[in-house]
Amino acid sequence: MGTLSTPVPAERKQPSHEASRVALVGVHGFGAHHLQNLERLQANGVVRLVAVADPNPPTPGALPPGTAVFSNLDELLAGTPALDLVIVATPIQTHAQLALATLPHADLYLEKPPVASLADFNRLQEAATAAGRSVQVGFQSLGSRGLQAIEELLAAGEIGTLLGISATGRWVRDRAYYKRSRWAGKRSLDGIDVVDGVATNPLAHAIATALRIAGARTADDLATVETDLYRANDIESDDTSVIRIRTAAGLPITCALTLCAAESVEPYITLQGSEGTAVFHYTEDRLTVSAAAGKSETAYSRVDLTEDLLEHRHQLRSGKGPVAPLLSPLTDCGAFMQVLEAIRTAESPALIREQYVTWEGDGDAARAVIHGIEDALERATAAHATFRELGLPWARPAGVDVERPVLSLRDGGLPGGAAVVATLQSGAGLAARLSPRPYLHPVRTLAGVKVTDHLPADHPWHLGAGFALPDVNGSNFWGGKTYTRAAGRYEERQDHGRIIEQSALSGAGLLEQDLSWQAPDGTELLRERRTTHSLLVDRRTWRLELRTELTAVVDSSLGGPGSNGALGSGYGGFFWRLPACTGAEVFTAEGRGEPAVHGSVSPWVAWTADFPEGPATLVFAAPAEAQDPWFVRMADYPAVGSALVWERPVDLTAGDSLVRTFAVWIVDDKPSPADVAELVAGRVSATR
Repeated sequence: MGTLSTPVPAERKQPSHEASRVALVGVHGFGAHHLQNLERLQANGVVRLVAVADPNPPTPGALPPGTAVFSNLDELLAGTPALDLVIVATPIQTHAQLALATLPHADLYLEKPPVASLADFNRLQEAATAAGRSVQVGFQSLGSRGLQAIEELLAAGEIGTLLGISATGRWVRDRAYYKRSRWAGKRSLDGIDVVDGVATNPLAHAIATALRIAGARTADDLATVETDLYRANDIESDDTSVIRIRTAAGLPITCALTLCAAESVEPYITLQGSEGTAVFHYTEDRLTVSAAAGKSETAYSRVDLTEDLLEHRHQLRSGKGPVAPLLSPLTDCGAFMQVLEAIRTAESPALIREQYVTWEGDGDAARAVIHGIEDALERATAAHATFRELGLPWARPAGVDVERPVLSLRDGGLPGGAAVVATLQSGAGLAARLSPRPYLHPVRTLAGVKVTDHLPADHPWHLGAGFALPDVNGSNFWGGKTYTRAAGRYEERQDHGRIIEQSALSGAGLLEQDLSWQAPDGTELLRERRTTHSLLVDRRTWRLELRTELTAVVDSSLGGPGSNGALGSGYGGFFWRLPACTGAEVFTAEGRGEPAVHGSVSPWVAWTADFPEGPATLVFAAPAEAQDPWFVRMADYPAVGSALVWERPVDLTAGDSLVRTFAVWIVDDKPSPADVAELVAGRVSATR
């Protein structure tokens, strides 16, 4: 059932009431953990382990003296009168049957996940209510006192407004893990639901903890659950997945989980606040807070869930004083079960192709490692995006409503006679904070080198190649935080607009779009006519031309951080986010390096580097309509832009238009500055 750090005992040494009579069903696997814990509690006089049941008997001497041994639960219940509590730590597919059989006789501690379907969960809730029994579910992380600390820091506004929650799990499991039992890695077994996947069993605590922090306990607390499920192992269920949840209150929760990491890392929950972040390593009960006041880290103790249930029973039966609610009651598992049901009913996990997986180790100790999975998890949680939306090479296609090839080149001299050089992303599914908008990604060289990036973990609102502005009449069409002159800093604001494609016409080398720039309330501020061409230069070079005509629907002020007072941060307009690369150089005819190029008004800028697929160069020509400064970043992240609003806003009266035309040469080579100058001048090819 997965393991967590050893629970911290509650701060009471001796019981104030008679020892409870307890039975344990399942003494192997995670049942061994319960057995060890019960021995501790029995030594402290809290419980008496009177019986166990398991078809595979425990080894001699493994049980306290006087403990009866049965082969199944029915025999145990028939032969053991006056039970107070039964702990069920058996395979997932047996939970419903065993729990229902237990409830007429005793209170219940049920390992996670409680059951394997929403229908069984509802049946179990009804049975528990009818029997008047208390049911605790084994999400041990919910016993952490760190959760109370998180509740208090959120109430105090220590990290500002909570914008989203993410859960990241990077564990390692080998072939032996999936051979330990018949049900391991199964979606169903002998016609019975199992749903033994990364999100429902080994890293189920990540989802349960994230839901608890969000205050989502019942099914009604969730608005939507989306799944993106994959497997690298030869199993039925998922070993690598993104689960994206939106609560009824609109809070996004994104869980990116894998059992195919290069190495195991303690899983963690990240609280994304407007003024800081909090990271909770739930297996260690360790909370790190980064906010304006500084950074702090605190380790908390944990209440043992078995003790919590026993104390709850005693309070109920004593009739004295208030009864504290259980820390992980069955009634609070509705939201988690809604997630499990979405996974259970989703299409089967997609197999990740072998070229994207490395097997490390031999025999049963061999384990799958998905290439780049750590970066993929970080991107997914930062952008609240699925693997398919990230466009990972092993992920399912995003679909024509999300992406479609739009620019291609055909020539008898090209390998295969044709090449798709650019794909249009609609941006429709992006989180509001990213200012959803159409953009080009991936853009490739003729040899297939990818030269754009999107949804990077450092700035998830950086979206391939496109055109956007951080401030139009107070609406942010760029994404992320907004810099205002009044605050003198970047602030998290609910001011994100979106750019929507109204119509489009595309051919092999042409894309014409009519776009609507809409404020958060849906008011249209600008209309844009965007025309994009691809033209073949030679066998190593093609040119992308992008022309945008912005027309103001209402009197409009176009701005950004530079025009709002942030010196040197005049980005806004045409922008190209490059992927990670090595040996990068940026230069113009007059200078070389970021300090010399950033803010210059050179007629062109070149970026040359070694990308993962090979060397390439991009040459950006300034718009003919104006000498806009160049915005260049190398040290922090790789990007080039032409800044429309470097220091001053651009004001448009309703009905007025603004035009900018850009050209980018994309070369499978590393030409010299002289070659680049000749290329831009159109005199010779970039090929030497």
